[in-house]
Amino acid sequence: MSANTPALTTIDPGAGVVTLDPPRALLLHKLDERFQQLADEVGAQPLVPPALLPAEWLADLDYFKNFPHLCLTTGRFSDEGAELLAAGTPVTTLSAASHEPTGYVLPSATCYGMLLSLRGQQLSDEVRLTAVGRCFRNEDYFDGLRRLRGFHMREVIYLGHRDGAEQHLVLSREFVERLAEGLGLELKVVTANDPFYDRDGSRAKLTALDPVKHEFVIPDGTAIASINRHRNFFGDRLDITWNSTSAYTSCTAFGVERWIHALELQYGSAEKALERLGDGRP
Repeated sequence: MSANTPALTTIDPGAGVVTLDPPRALLLHKLDERFQQLADEVGAQPLVPPALLPAEWLADLDYFKNFPHLCLTTGRFSDEGAELLAAGTPVTTLSAASHEPTGYVLPSATCYGMLLSLRGQQLSDEVRLTAVGRCFRNEDYFDGLRRLRGFHMREVIYLGHRDGAEQHLVLSREFVERLAEGLGLELKVVTANDPFYDRDGSRAKLTALDPVKHEFVIPDGTAIASINRHRNFFGDRLDITWNSTSAYTSCTAFGVERWIHALELQYGSAEKALERLGDGRP
C-alpha cells in the first residue's frame, strides 16, 4: 500500500457479512495467487462454477440430511411482497406468502458446483480442476473473519482413480505445510468430521475407522485449510466414471478470509502481513 493512500473506514452490512478494506482486499488477492500455485503444480484447469445450485441435485448427495443447518436458499418476493417493501414495510415482518422459492440454494463449498457440473461425464483421463467461489453458510454464530455467512473458498479437486486421489492429498498437504512455514504460520493437522455421506450409512461407518477430512488449524483453533477424501461417493451419486467405474475424487480447500485472519493474528495488521507475504513464497 502506498504511504499516500488515505485510510478508509468501511461499515459491515450485518452479522457474518464483512467488507474487506483495501489492505485486506489486496491480501485476499495475493493469498489466492499463492493458492493458485498448488493448481499450477498439479496441472489443474480453471473452472468457474455456477453461482447457484439446484436443490434437487444436492438432495441426491444427502446434503439436506447432513447439512440442513448450513443451507441458505434463494427466493424472490411476490408482487404483493414487493409492493409492501416499496411502501416501507420491514422485510422481517413479511409473511411467508410474500416469498417465492426458486429451487436453488447458495453453495456452501466451491467443490459442489464443480462436481455437479460434471454429472454423467465419462472421463477418459484423470481430471484436475480449480476454482475460487463465493460460499455461504448459515452458521449458528459468527465471529469476525473466522466464521462468516459469506466468504471465499479456493479449491483444487481431482477426479480419476483411487491412487490418484490419494496422491493429490499427499501433494496438497505438503504444499499447505510449505506455504504456512514460508509465511511464518504455526499449523497442526487434525482429523475432522465432514459427513458427505448419510450418517447411518456404511460409508459413514467406514469414515469413523478411516477419516476422510483433515484440517490445518492455527493456534487459536481456526481451521484455515483442509484436505478431503471423497472416495467414490460423488462418482457414484453423480454417475461420473473413470475407466468404466465410479470415479474417485478428492479436494483441497483454502478458506481465504480465514488465512487473512491468521496473518493478521500473526503480524498485527493486513499491511504488515502484506509485507511478509512478499517474502513468504513456498
